[in-house]
Amino acid sequence: MPPAVDLTYSRRFAATAAVETGRRHMIQWVRQQFCPDLAVDLGTANTRVAVAGEGIALDEPTVVALRHGTRQVLGRGTAVGRLAKQMLGRTPEGVTAVRPIRSGVVTDFEVCEAMLRYFFTKASRQSFGLRPRVILAVPGTATPVERRAVFNSAERAGAGEVFLLDKAFAAGLGGGLPVAEPIASMVCDLGGGTTEIAVFSLGEIVASKSLRLGGDDFDDAIADYLRRTYTLTVGPQTAERLKQELGSASPLEEELTDEVGGLDGVSNVPRKAVITSEDVREALHGPLERIVSALRSVIEKCPPEIVSDLADQGLILTGGGALLRRIDGYLADQLGIPVRAGRNPLHAVATGASVCVDHFADWKGCLESGERAA
Repeated sequence: MPPAVDLTYSRRFAATAAVETGRRHMIQWVRQQFCPDLAVDLGTANTRVAVAGEGIALDEPTVVALRHGTRQVLGRGTAVGRLAKQMLGRTPEGVTAVRPIRSGVVTDFEVCEAMLRYFFTKASRQSFGLRPRVILAVPGTATPVERRAVFNSAERAGAGEVFLLDKAFAAGLGGGLPVAEPIASMVCDLGGGTTEIAVFSLGEIVASKSLRLGGDDFDDAIADYLRRTYTLTVGPQTAERLKQELGSASPLEEELTDEVGGLDGVSNVPRKAVITSEDVREALHGPLERIVSALRSVIEKCPPEIVSDLADQGLILTGGGALLRRIDGYLADQLGIPVRAGRNPLHAVATGASVCVDHFADWKGCLESGERAA
């Protein structure tokens, strides 16, 4: 006969487990009330912070204004984000505007730490000395040393537990792709400093590629084109404005023009020139070709069944580059698959990281802890 089951012990064990589960839920609830978890898209151009259960709470330029020759942030530590970006290229003597992230990685640790500290405080409440759990989205090109730098900057800025998440995975999740289903889907996140490409199936990345090329390179290409073609030197903000107002990946039904002021490269005096959308499109041709080449290389890595799914499901675009006129049609013509912009492309990475914060237990396996980043 089978041994008798001690029902009293079983009941006690079940009751103890229930009490322990309830205690953990209560601790988590209290913690979220006084120090909610955060999800951070630490971008080259913009940093976005989402608060657990609330969504995106902050979207600011990744710029910090410092007193020249020092590491002191102006405005008692508040000259960060939009206020600091207005100073780019216009700073008077004694003030320096710094961008601590280049190509998606930290290039100035101390300034990045000060910026994150300000953003953490601005985005959410933090009481009783509690430190929030933070998920940071990082590019696939980041080396172990660069990942460790991001981890350390967040920790020194006031984070408790820190986890890293691949930007491509966050973009797919935030772009609405069925990443966990047994059907392949593809995302291309066109950020300010990097381009992240990935193909997903069953919650895993089947193939991926990360380029240190993004919106900043588009701006540089436009500025370089104007310098070569019109002998006109313009700043990065002027180049960015031209990209947004005139830029397109393929011909427009009605081409656009704009008058731009800059420094004449021959006479070294200010002058203006009329720039057309054809000029901007020609300037963007090189960077766009590099992105197409990277997309093709990722598709070529996939098994035939995955490629078959992509022919139906197509490609989702996220990031600021997804807003470039006609880029979806241009990529569709080049790749031969459907291409469309994801929902709210600017916030896709932050939204995907926010999903991981809200359902931490379900997505913890996709995160990289500090120990693994060491």
